Amino acid sequence: MQTILTYFAMLLTGLFLQAQNSIVVDITGFESNKGSVMVGLYNEESTFLKESHQSLSSEITDKKASLTFTDIPDGVYAISCYHDEDDNGELNFFMGMYPKEDTGASNNAPAKFGPPKWEDAKFEVKNGEVKTLEINL
Repeated sequence: MQTILTYFAMLLTGLFLQAQNSIVVDITGFESNKGSVMVGLYNEESTFLKESHQSLSSEITDKKASLTFTDIPDGVYAISCYHDEDDNGELNFFMGMYPKEDTGASNNAPAKFGPPKWEDAKFEVKNGEVKTLEINL
């Protein structure tokens, strides 16, 4: 019985002490300080750009912004962001197809003829690391 309790205690300790990661997102290239920046963290290809795992927003100062996602489990993620110039909480589109507001993605994944691809934007965090991503809009 003692062995079972010891094993169970070690298992629970491992779960609670599992290293959590942080993701720092530094964004540059804003044309103005108007509005805010909206940032989405995605943890699955199937929900990329549709439903974020977590989201943050920040004011823009000196045409830059920095945000930090904390307590992120080990895994593969991608970031998407946009400059919400009019602070309406939505990415505005021209003719329903082309973004009117500047956008960006992790790894500065290209979005020339459509949205960025998961494959281009994904990155991995593990073992309690602090991952810093630089995105230029």
